[in-house]
Amino acid sequence: MAERFKLVIAEAALELVPRELWGHPSVYKAARKRGKRPGETLLDSTLHHQAMKKLPESPRRGRPDIVHIELLEALESPLNKKGFLETYVHTYNDYVLHVNPDTRIPRNYNRFIGLMEQLLTLGQVPPPPAKPLMRAEPMNLEKLLIRLSPCKTVAISDSGEQASFREIAIRVSEMPCTIILVKGFPHEDFDAKTLSLVDEVYAPKIKGLEPWIHLSHLLAHLADILGIA
Repeated sequence: MAERFKLVIAEAALELVPRELWGHPSVYKAARKRGKRPGETLLDSTLHHQAMKKLPESPRRGRPDIVHIELLEALESPLNKKGFLETYVHTYNDYVLHVNPDTRIPRNYNRFIGLMEQLLTLGQVPPPPAKPLMRAEPMNLEKLLIRLSPCKTVAISDSGEQASFREIAIRVSEMPCTIILVKGFPHEDFDAKTLSLVDEVYAPKIKGLEPWIHLSHLLAHLADILGIA
């Protein structure tokens, strides 16, 4: 088996509702409707918009839909199906989700939400003692990158050296030990600390594309270059 490319969905807007919001009416009502405690539910800007107004960096948080789309893109890609991809999710509050390449992410969004809540509450899915397909552990991005020991780390964002998706894919394909960072949040750029950890930052020539578009185009071009599309 050839060495796998490593994909990190970084600073992902995926987290359980923080304690300071548990008592807000919109949070309590949404959790009660589902028969759960507020701290066992995902923060979601659609449901918790009013509660999130005073939350630090609220525009970058509460978007599990982004992670849902990106995981579907990654795990259903030809690159992953042929064994050329490892996928990780680094969350806003510094958890790392380890995703088995054989994991089947639910297409249905509500089922995905339930899966992520179980994962972040219990630490793995399926629950113990079953062998996990996904597991979560407290870890910041720097520690993850050290553990993965890349030869190079590349970030895709709207800042950095302008290049086409194919040009980016060619550069990544030259070194399969490269880690690829894509945004898991909706607005602005990566945090300055994140950017300090990467070797190269590339900006697609078309500005304002959603993070999952960055990911889908890059994976498609990589598969084409490797002849597995």
